[in-house]
Amino acid sequence: MLVVHIQVQVKPECVEAFKTATLANASASVREPGIARFDVVQQADDPTRFVFVEAYRTPAAPAAHKETAHYATWRDTVAPMMAAPRTSVKFANVFPTDAGW
Repeated sequence: MLVVHIQVQVKPECVEAFKTATLANASASVREPGIARFDVVQQADDPTRFVFVEAYRTPAAPAAHKETAHYATWRDTVAPMMAAPRTSVKFANVFPTDAGW
């Protein structure tokens, strides 16, 4: 299991459009066999900041995700909405066990 936290900051005028595009991507992403979870959260005290928590079942799953049409659509749609480049940190799963996902 590979868990990735992605930090995103969008332009204030783009928050709602970003959420719409991101919900479409997340809804399709959770149907991918290699994805165990695909959570999107918005920072309470700064609504321009989001965190994605993506849990992948295999090391190859992130690359497969980036080959999907819904990811490409999301990436291209939100690119001009970004206030800063997105960043990510990769984690190894500890709990629950991989089988618990």
